[in-house]
Amino acid sequence: MSEIVQISVSGQSKSGLTSSLLNILAVHGVPMLDVGQAMIHDTMVLVILAQLPSPDGAAPVLKDLLFEIHRQGLQAHFTPINQVPHGPWLGSEAHPRHIVTLLGRSVSAEQIARIAQVITENALHIEDIVRLSGPGSLHTAEDGAGRACIELTLRGQPLDLDAMKAAFVTLSEALDVDISFQADDFYRRNRRLVVFDMDSTLIRQEVIDELAYEAGVGAEVSRITEAGMRGEQDFKESLRQRVALLEGLPETVLARVAERLTLTEGAQRLLQTLRKLGYKTAVISGGFAYFGHYLQRSLPLDYVYANEPEIRDGCLTGRVVGEIIDGEKKAQLLCTIAQREGIELEQVIAVGDGANDLPMLKLAGLGIAFHAKPMVQKSARQAISTIGLDGILYLMGMKDADNPH
Repeated sequence: MSEIVQISVSGQSKSGLTSSLLNILAVHGVPMLDVGQAMIHDTMVLVILAQLPSPDGAAPVLKDLLFEIHRQGLQAHFTPINQVPHGPWLGSEAHPRHIVTLLGRSVSAEQIARIAQVITENALHIEDIVRLSGPGSLHTAEDGAGRACIELTLRGQPLDLDAMKAAFVTLSEALDVDISFQADDFYRRNRRLVVFDMDSTLIRQEVIDELAYEAGVGAEVSRITEAGMRGEQDFKESLRQRVALLEGLPETVLARVAERLTLTEGAQRLLQTLRKLGYKTAVISGGFAYFGHYLQRSLPLDYVYANEPEIRDGCLTGRVVGEIIDGEKKAQLLCTIAQREGIELEQVIAVGDGANDLPMLKLAGLGIAFHAKPMVQKSARQAISTIGLDGILYLMGMKDADNPH
Protein backbone atom coordinates (compact mmCIF):
# COMPACT_ATOMS: atom_id res chain seq x y z
CA MET A 1 0.00 0.00 0.00
CA SER A 2 1.41 3.39 -0.96
CA GLU A 3 1.92 6.26 1.51
CA ILE A 4 1.77 10.02 1.01
CA VAL A 5 4.81 11.78 2.48
CA GLN A 6 5.60 15.47 2.78
CA ILE A 7 9.31 16.07 2.16
CA SER A 8 10.48 19.41 3.57
CA VAL A 9 14.01 20.56 2.73
CA SER A 10 15.57 23.79 4.02
CA GLY A 11 18.93 25.49 4.20
CA GLN A 12 21.26 27.68 2.19
CA SER A 13 20.22 27.81 -1.44
CA LYS A 14 22.04 25.29 -3.62
CA SER A 15 22.14 25.40 -7.39
CA GLY A 16 20.51 22.37 -8.99
CA LEU A 17 18.91 21.03 -5.77
CA THR A 18 15.33 21.03 -7.05
CA SER A 19 16.38 19.26 -10.22
CA SER A 20 18.39 16.59 -8.40
CA LEU A 21 15.66 15.73 -5.86
CA LEU A 22 12.84 15.61 -8.38
CA ASN A 23 15.01 13.54 -10.69
CA ILE A 24 15.40 10.94 -7.89
CA LEU A 25 11.60 10.69 -7.68
CA ALA A 26 11.39 10.39 -11.45
CA VAL A 27 14.01 7.60 -11.62
CA HIS A 28 12.10 5.59 -9.02
CA GLY A 29 8.75 6.28 -10.68
CA VAL A 30 7.34 8.06 -7.61
CA PRO A 31 4.25 10.24 -8.30
CA MET A 32 4.59 13.88 -7.20
CA LEU A 33 1.28 15.29 -5.88
CA ASP A 34 2.42 18.85 -5.16
CA VAL A 35 5.56 20.98 -4.98
CA GLY A 36 6.42 24.45 -3.68
CA GLN A 37 9.60 26.43 -3.19
CA ALA A 38 10.37 29.78 -1.54
CA MET A 39 13.49 31.89 -1.14
CA ILE A 40 14.18 34.44 1.60
CA HIS A 41 17.59 36.05 1.00
CA ASP A 42 19.89 33.00 0.55
CA THR A 43 17.71 30.57 2.53
CA MET A 44 15.57 28.11 0.59
CA VAL A 45 12.57 26.01 1.61
CA LEU A 46 11.43 23.23 -0.74
CA VAL A 47 8.35 21.12 0.01
CA ILE A 48 7.37 18.06 -2.05
CA LEU A 49 4.28 15.94 -1.54
CA ALA A 50 5.06 12.48 -2.93
CA GLN A 51 3.19 9.17 -3.07
CA LEU A 52 5.79 6.63 -2.01
CA PRO A 53 5.36 2.88 -2.66
CA SER A 54 4.94 0.25 0.08
CA PRO A 55 7.48 0.41 2.97
CA ASP A 56 9.83 -2.04 1.26
CA GLY A 57 9.68 -0.13 -2.00
CA ALA A 58 10.10 3.24 -0.32
CA ALA A 59 13.46 2.44 1.26
CA PRO A 60 15.58 2.91 -1.91
CA VAL A 61 13.84 6.22 -2.66
CA LEU A 62 14.35 7.58 0.86
CA LYS A 63 17.97 6.42 0.87
CA ASP A 64 18.76 8.28 -2.36
CA LEU A 65 16.92 11.40 -1.19
CA LEU A 66 18.69 11.48 2.16
CA PHE A 67 22.07 10.95 0.53
CA GLU A 68 21.55 13.88 -1.84
CA ILE A 69 20.19 16.16 0.89
CA HIS A 70 23.13 15.32 3.19
CA ARG A 71 25.60 15.85 0.33
CA GLN A 72 24.20 19.35 -0.20
CA GLY A 73 24.45 20.16 3.53
CA LEU A 74 20.72 20.76 4.01
CA GLN A 75 18.10 19.76 6.58
CA ALA A 76 15.10 17.58 5.81
CA HIS A 77 11.90 16.37 7.45
CA PHE A 78 9.76 13.49 6.17
CA THR A 79 6.17 13.66 7.43
CA PRO A 80 3.61 10.92 6.60
CA ILE A 81 0.25 12.36 5.54
CA ASN A 82 -2.68 10.02 6.11
CA GLN A 83 -5.85 10.20 4.05
CA VAL A 84 -7.90 12.12 6.65
CA PRO A 85 -6.08 15.49 6.40
CA HIS A 86 -5.09 14.85 2.80
CA GLY A 87 -8.69 15.02 1.62
CA PRO A 88 -9.35 18.47 3.10
CA TRP A 89 -6.00 19.63 1.73
CA LEU A 90 -7.12 18.67 -1.77
CA GLY A 91 -10.47 20.34 -1.18
CA SER A 92 -8.84 23.54 0.01
CA GLU A 93 -7.58 24.16 -3.52
CA ALA A 94 -11.17 25.03 -4.44
CA HIS A 95 -11.41 27.70 -1.71
CA PRO A 96 -11.26 31.32 -2.93
CA ARG A 97 -7.95 33.16 -2.80
CA HIS A 98 -7.49 36.72 -1.61
CA ILE A 99 -4.65 39.22 -1.50
CA VAL A 100 -3.89 41.54 1.41
CA THR A 101 -1.41 44.28 0.55
CA LEU A 102 0.33 46.44 3.19
CA LEU A 103 1.56 49.81 1.90
CA GLY A 104 3.48 52.46 3.79
CA ARG A 105 6.67 54.45 4.19
CA SER A 106 7.84 51.44 6.18
CA VAL A 107 6.35 48.10 7.27
CA SER A 108 6.94 46.73 10.76
CA ALA A 109 6.57 43.41 12.54
CA GLU A 110 3.77 44.87 14.67
CA GLN A 111 1.75 45.87 11.61
CA ILE A 112 2.02 42.41 10.05
CA ALA A 113 1.31 40.66 13.38
CA ARG A 114 -1.88 42.61 14.05
CA ILE A 115 -3.12 42.21 10.48
CA ALA A 116 -2.36 38.48 10.64
CA GLN A 117 -4.43 38.29 13.82
CA VAL A 118 -7.46 39.75 12.01
CA ILE A 119 -6.90 37.25 9.20
CA THR A 120 -6.81 34.33 11.64
CA GLU A 121 -9.92 35.55 13.46
CA ASN A 122 -11.75 35.37 10.12
CA ALA A 123 -10.76 31.74 9.50
CA LEU A 124 -8.46 32.62 6.60
CA HIS A 125 -5.16 30.83 6.02
CA ILE A 126 -1.99 32.67 4.99
CA GLU A 127 -0.39 30.75 2.13
CA ASP A 128 2.37 33.11 1.13
CA ILE A 129 4.08 36.34 2.25
CA VAL A 130 6.12 38.26 -0.32
CA ARG A 131 7.95 41.60 -0.21
CA LEU A 132 7.10 43.59 -3.34
CA SER A 133 9.22 46.66 -2.55
CA GLY A 134 12.97 46.78 -3.02
CA PRO A 135 15.70 45.51 -0.66
CA GLY A 136 15.83 47.37 2.64
CA SER A 137 12.54 49.10 1.92
CA LEU A 138 10.80 47.88 5.08
CA HIS A 139 12.69 50.48 7.13
CA THR A 140 11.88 54.17 6.96
CA ALA A 141 14.02 56.02 4.41
CA GLU A 142 16.29 58.82 5.65
CA ASP A 143 14.28 61.41 3.73
CA GLY A 144 11.00 59.91 4.96
CA ALA A 145 9.84 59.46 1.36
CA GLY A 146 10.48 55.76 0.90
CA ARG A 147 7.85 53.16 0.04
CA ALA A 148 7.41 49.67 1.41
CA CYS A 149 5.04 46.86 0.55
CA ILE A 150 4.29 43.36 1.80
CA GLU A 151 1.78 41.10 0.03
CA LEU A 152 -0.03 38.22 1.75
CA THR A 153 -1.85 35.52 -0.21
CA LEU A 154 -4.81 34.07 1.68
CA ARG A 155 -7.01 31.03 1.16
CA GLY A 156 -10.59 30.66 2.38
CA GLN A 157 -13.77 32.69 2.89
CA PRO A 158 -13.91 35.38 5.63
CA LEU A 159 -16.39 34.67 8.42
CA ASP A 160 -17.60 38.28 8.27
CA LEU A 161 -16.23 40.27 5.34
CA ASP A 162 -17.63 43.64 6.45
CA ALA A 163 -16.32 43.23 10.00
CA MET A 164 -12.90 42.20 8.71
CA LYS A 165 -12.69 45.22 6.41
CA ALA A 166 -13.76 47.48 9.28
CA ALA A 167 -10.99 46.00 11.42
CA PHE A 168 -8.49 46.69 8.64
CA VAL A 169 -9.64 50.32 8.47
CA THR A 170 -9.15 50.69 12.23
CA LEU A 171 -5.67 49.16 12.03
CA SER A 172 -4.77 51.33 9.06
CA GLU A 173 -5.53 54.49 11.02
CA ALA A 174 -3.79 53.25 14.18
CA LEU A 175 -0.64 51.90 12.50
CA ASP A 176 -0.18 54.44 9.66
CA VAL A 177 -0.30 51.82 6.93
CA ASP A 178 -2.64 51.22 3.99
CA ILE A 179 -4.30 47.79 3.93
CA SER A 180 -5.85 46.51 0.72
CA PHE A 181 -8.03 43.39 0.50
CA GLN A 182 -8.76 42.00 -2.98
CA ALA A 183 -10.00 38.81 -4.56
CA ASP A 184 -7.11 37.07 -6.29
CA ASP A 185 -8.93 36.42 -9.53
CA PHE A 186 -8.30 36.52 -13.27
CA TYR A 187 -9.05 40.23 -13.55
CA ARG A 188 -6.57 41.27 -10.85
CA ARG A 189 -3.76 39.99 -13.04
CA ASN A 190 -5.20 41.38 -16.28
CA ARG A 191 -6.01 45.07 -15.82
CA ARG A 192 -5.80 47.06 -19.06
CA LEU A 193 -7.07 50.61 -18.44
CA VAL A 194 -6.24 53.12 -15.69
CA VAL A 195 -8.41 56.23 -15.32
CA PHE A 196 -7.29 59.19 -13.20
CA ASP A 197 -8.92 62.21 -11.73
CA MET A 198 -6.61 65.16 -12.34
CA ASP A 199 -6.69 67.75 -9.54
CA SER A 200 -5.18 66.55 -6.23
CA THR A 201 -4.71 63.10 -7.81
CA LEU A 202 -2.50 63.20 -10.89
CA ILE A 203 -1.30 66.68 -9.93
CA ARG A 204 -0.90 68.20 -6.46
CA GLN A 205 -2.96 71.33 -7.11
CA GLU A 206 -6.67 72.14 -7.44
CA VAL A 207 -6.37 74.13 -10.67
CA ILE A 208 -9.53 76.13 -10.23
CA ASP A 209 -8.21 77.31 -6.85
CA GLU A 210 -4.98 78.41 -8.54
CA LEU A 211 -6.97 80.41 -11.10
CA ALA A 212 -9.06 81.91 -8.32
CA TYR A 213 -5.95 83.20 -6.54
CA GLU A 214 -4.93 84.88 -9.79
CA ALA A 215 -8.39 86.46 -9.94
CA GLY A 216 -8.25 87.60 -6.31
CA VAL A 217 -11.09 85.32 -5.18
CA GLY A 218 -8.97 82.45 -3.85
CA ALA A 219 -10.45 82.10 -0.37
CA GLU A 220 -14.05 82.02 -1.58
CA VAL A 221 -13.39 79.48 -4.34
CA SER A 222 -11.32 77.24 -2.05
CA ARG A 223 -14.20 77.13 0.43
CA ILE A 224 -16.63 76.03 -2.28
CA THR A 225 -14.12 73.49 -3.64
CA GLU A 226 -13.63 71.87 -0.23
CA ALA A 227 -17.36 71.59 0.35
CA GLY A 228 -17.83 69.99 -3.06
CA MET A 229 -15.01 67.49 -2.59
CA ARG A 230 -16.52 66.45 0.75
CA GLY A 231 -19.85 65.83 -0.98
CA GLU A 232 -21.60 68.63 0.91
CA GLN A 233 -22.72 70.40 -2.26
CA ASP A 234 -23.89 69.31 -5.69
CA PHE A 235 -20.82 69.27 -7.95
CA LYS A 236 -22.46 70.96 -10.93
CA GLU A 237 -23.73 73.83 -8.82
CA SER A 238 -20.39 74.04 -7.06
CA LEU A 239 -18.54 74.30 -10.38
CA ARG A 240 -20.93 76.95 -11.74
CA GLN A 241 -20.43 79.08 -8.63
CA ARG A 242 -16.66 78.83 -8.80
CA VAL A 243 -16.40 79.48 -12.53
CA ALA A 244 -18.71 82.49 -12.20
CA LEU A 245 -16.20 84.03 -9.82
CA LEU A 246 -13.53 83.80 -12.55
CA GLU A 247 -15.41 86.08 -14.94
CA GLY A 248 -13.04 88.52 -16.62
CA LEU A 249 -9.85 86.53 -15.89
CA PRO A 250 -7.47 86.87 -18.89
CA GLU A 251 -7.02 83.70 -20.93
CA THR A 252 -3.23 84.15 -20.70
CA VAL A 253 -3.38 83.29 -17.00
CA LEU A 254 -4.15 79.64 -17.89
CA ALA A 255 -0.68 79.16 -19.38
CA ARG A 256 0.97 80.77 -16.36
CA VAL A 257 -0.87 78.46 -13.97
CA ALA A 258 -0.13 75.41 -16.14
CA GLU A 259 3.60 76.04 -15.95
CA ARG A 260 3.63 75.76 -12.15
CA LEU A 261 1.63 72.53 -11.91
CA THR A 262 3.49 69.70 -10.18
CA LEU A 263 2.86 65.99 -10.54
CA THR A 264 1.84 63.94 -7.54
CA GLU A 265 4.57 61.77 -6.02
CA GLY A 266 5.02 58.62 -8.08
CA ALA A 267 2.84 59.77 -11.00
CA GLN A 268 5.64 59.87 -13.57
CA ARG A 269 6.94 56.42 -12.62
CA LEU A 270 3.45 54.93 -12.64
CA LEU A 271 2.49 56.30 -16.05
CA GLN A 272 5.80 55.32 -17.65
CA THR A 273 5.42 51.78 -16.31
CA LEU A 274 1.83 51.51 -17.52
CA ARG A 275 2.87 52.67 -20.99
CA LYS A 276 5.70 50.09 -21.13
CA LEU A 277 3.22 47.36 -20.24
CA GLY A 278 0.71 48.41 -22.86
CA TYR A 279 -1.99 49.85 -20.58
CA LYS A 280 -4.37 52.53 -21.80
CA THR A 281 -4.55 55.62 -19.58
CA ALA A 282 -7.07 58.43 -19.26
CA VAL A 283 -7.81 61.60 -17.34
CA ILE A 284 -11.47 62.19 -16.54
CA SER A 285 -11.67 65.43 -14.60
CA GLY A 286 -14.19 67.88 -13.24
CA GLY A 287 -11.48 70.48 -13.80
CA PHE A 288 -10.50 72.22 -17.04
CA ALA A 289 -9.53 70.48 -20.29
CA TYR A 290 -6.79 73.04 -21.02
CA PHE A 291 -4.70 71.64 -18.17
CA GLY A 292 -5.43 68.00 -19.00
CA HIS A 293 -4.16 68.53 -22.53
CA TYR A 294 -1.17 70.44 -21.17
CA LEU A 295 -0.24 67.36 -19.11
CA GLN A 296 -0.87 65.10 -22.10
CA ARG A 297 1.94 66.79 -24.01
CA SER A 298 4.50 65.40 -21.56
CA LEU A 299 2.76 62.35 -20.09
CA PRO A 300 1.64 59.11 -21.77
CA LEU A 301 -2.11 59.77 -21.56
CA ASP A 302 -4.39 58.29 -24.20
CA TYR A 303 -7.58 60.16 -23.31
CA VAL A 304 -8.41 63.48 -21.66
CA TYR A 305 -11.95 64.50 -20.74
CA ALA A 306 -12.62 67.66 -18.70
CA ASN A 307 -14.77 70.79 -18.62
CA GLU A 308 -14.37 73.67 -21.07
CA PRO A 309 -14.55 77.22 -19.68
CA GLU A 310 -16.14 79.68 -22.10
CA ILE A 311 -13.67 82.28 -23.39
CA ARG A 312 -14.60 85.43 -25.32
CA ASP A 313 -12.41 88.37 -26.32
CA GLY A 314 -9.45 86.76 -24.52
CA CYS A 315 -11.17 86.44 -21.12
CA LEU A 316 -13.16 83.84 -19.21
CA THR A 317 -16.88 84.63 -19.24
CA GLY A 318 -17.66 82.82 -16.00
CA ARG A 319 -19.58 80.04 -17.77
CA VAL A 320 -18.84 76.46 -18.86
CA VAL A 321 -19.30 75.27 -22.44
CA GLY A 322 -21.44 72.15 -22.89
CA GLU A 323 -22.34 69.46 -20.37
CA ILE A 324 -20.54 69.63 -17.04
CA ILE A 325 -18.47 66.56 -16.15
CA ASP A 326 -19.67 65.56 -12.70
CA GLY A 327 -19.51 62.21 -10.90
CA GLU A 328 -22.14 60.46 -13.02
CA LYS A 329 -20.61 61.78 -16.23
CA LYS A 330 -17.20 60.49 -15.10
CA ALA A 331 -18.65 57.00 -14.73
CA GLN A 332 -20.29 57.25 -18.18
CA LEU A 333 -17.02 58.34 -19.80
CA LEU A 334 -15.15 55.49 -18.10
CA CYS A 335 -17.66 53.07 -19.69
CA THR A 336 -17.27 54.79 -23.06
CA ILE A 337 -13.48 54.40 -23.06
CA ALA A 338 -13.67 50.78 -21.92
CA GLN A 339 -16.16 49.93 -24.67
CA ARG A 340 -14.06 51.72 -27.29
CA GLU A 341 -10.98 49.74 -26.25
CA GLY A 342 -12.84 46.43 -25.85
CA ILE A 343 -12.02 46.26 -22.12
CA GLU A 344 -14.22 44.74 -19.41
CA LEU A 345 -15.07 47.04 -16.49
CA GLU A 346 -13.42 44.50 -14.16
CA GLN A 347 -10.15 45.26 -15.99
CA VAL A 348 -10.36 49.00 -15.25
CA ILE A 349 -8.56 50.83 -12.43
CA ALA A 350 -10.03 54.20 -11.39
CA VAL A 351 -8.23 56.65 -9.10
CA GLY A 352 -9.57 59.79 -7.46
CA ASP A 353 -9.79 61.84 -4.27
CA GLY A 354 -13.18 63.59 -4.23
CA ALA A 355 -16.84 62.74 -3.75
CA ASN A 356 -17.42 63.29 -7.48
CA ASP A 357 -14.99 60.41 -8.17
CA LEU A 358 -16.99 57.81 -6.23
CA PRO A 359 -19.28 56.74 -9.11
CA MET A 360 -16.31 55.76 -11.29
CA LEU A 361 -14.40 54.25 -8.34
CA LYS A 362 -17.36 51.98 -7.59
CA LEU A 363 -17.81 51.07 -11.26
CA ALA A 364 -14.19 50.06 -11.94
CA GLY A 365 -12.84 46.64 -11.11
CA LEU A 366 -10.29 48.34 -8.84
CA GLY A 367 -11.38 51.70 -7.43
CA ILE A 368 -8.75 53.55 -5.39
CA ALA A 369 -9.29 56.60 -3.18
CA PHE A 370 -5.95 58.42 -3.33
CA HIS A 371 -5.09 60.68 -0.36
CA ALA A 372 -8.82 61.29 -0.30
CA LYS A 373 -11.28 62.97 2.02
CA PRO A 374 -12.42 60.67 4.90
CA MET A 375 -15.88 60.17 3.41
CA VAL A 376 -14.38 59.08 0.11
CA GLN A 377 -11.91 56.70 1.78
CA LYS A 378 -14.72 54.97 3.66
CA SER A 379 -16.87 54.62 0.54
CA ALA A 380 -14.15 53.38 -1.83
CA ARG A 381 -13.11 49.73 -1.84
CA GLN A 382 -9.39 50.55 -1.74
CA ALA A 383 -7.39 53.53 -0.49
CA ILE A 384 -3.81 54.80 -0.63
CA SER A 385 -3.00 57.50 1.91
CA THR A 386 0.60 56.86 3.00
CA ILE A 387 2.69 56.77 -0.20
CA GLY A 388 2.71 58.05 -3.77
CA LEU A 389 0.63 57.25 -6.82
CA ASP A 390 3.05 54.49 -7.90
CA GLY A 391 1.78 52.49 -4.92
CA ILE A 392 -0.91 51.38 -7.38
CA LEU A 393 1.69 49.11 -8.96
CA TYR A 394 1.82 47.13 -5.71
CA LEU A 395 -1.95 46.71 -5.71
CA MET A 396 -1.52 45.26 -9.19
CA GLY A 397 0.96 42.75 -7.77
CA MET A 398 4.10 44.23 -9.35
CA LYS A 399 7.50 44.05 -7.66
CA ASP A 400 10.09 46.83 -7.64
CA ALA A 401 12.56 44.23 -8.93
CA ASP A 402 10.45 43.91 -12.08
CA ASN A 403 10.46 47.69 -12.61
CA PRO A 404 13.43 49.36 -10.90
CA HIS A 405 12.87 52.81 -12.43
